[in-house]
Amino acid sequence: MTNPVLAEVVRSGFVESVHRGALVITGPEGAVRLALGDVVSPVYPRSSNKPLQAVGMLQAGLDFTGEELALACASHSGEPGHVKRVLELLTAAGLSETDLACPPDFPLHIPSMRDAAEPRRVMMNCSGKHTAMLTTCVRAGWPVSGYVSPDHPLQRAIADAVSSLTGEPIAHTGVDGCGAPLFAFSLTGLARAFGRIATADSGPVLEVASAMRAHPWLVAGTGREDTVLMSGVEGLVAKAGAEGVQAFALPDGFAVAIKLDDGAKRACAPLAVEALRYLGVDVSGLSELAHPEVLGGGRPVGEIRVPELR
Repeated sequence: MTNPVLAEVVRSGFVESVHRGALVITGPEGAVRLALGDVVSPVYPRSSNKPLQAVGMLQAGLDFTGEELALACASHSGEPGHVKRVLELLTAAGLSETDLACPPDFPLHIPSMRDAAEPRRVMMNCSGKHTAMLTTCVRAGWPVSGYVSPDHPLQRAIADAVSSLTGEPIAHTGVDGCGAPLFAFSLTGLARAFGRIATADSGPVLEVASAMRAHPWLVAGTGREDTVLMSGVEGLVAKAGAEGVQAFALPDGFAVAIKLDDGAKRACAPLAVEALRYLGVDVSGLSELAHPEVLGGGRPVGEIRVPELR
């Protein structure tokens, strides 16, 4: 099926570009309440997988809590506070930066990138997740070598947790940008998983939700969409993914998952705000995300516009 247009890029009163995609809202019981486009075919959730993966690591023996666990769920900006904490976690597990399988990279945070002399593995936005994966291996007595192989016991444990949370079998396993296994399933499964995380009342699932809510800056970084969303909406659990993916859930169990066909990140934030408005959330404090500016000559000449959900 052809997915609908979910966002328009308007420049000087003229629609310059459009973004097609799919969006699903599930209720507390997991039933689909709104579906736009194809919400049943498998997609790669990319880093929106991270809270689900963190649940699997906790179930396998990871002992992270609070800030540590928030970093395990993070696509952090590589700011000094992020890097310092990741290095401390590696040292605590008897590991070093060279044990990380994620590739060297510069920080996503522009000022931190300018200060970086060279790319480092610990600066890569997934280094918190990889540190958690390595630490899980240490705690479980599994080999650290080859921890990103889909056949490693760590990744099998994570796959089982992801499938349990989504309520679906994993449709395909690929390789994420950070080198770790990447599991494909439907947008509906992703929304249901976030709904389960947001309403958990005990165990590892609750621990993940609590850590993300308490430490939104560690989950993303200064000015990043996930940080702004979780800081602005009480009880929200939100995690973006590359290639135009966004997932989040409210504490009442209503959850949203978005995937844009062209992988454009820029339309995710206004769609997220509109979905929150549709769910009755006061979004007055999220106006910057709701109407991203289109610039011309360094000044606003338009915006990214999304349709009102009905």
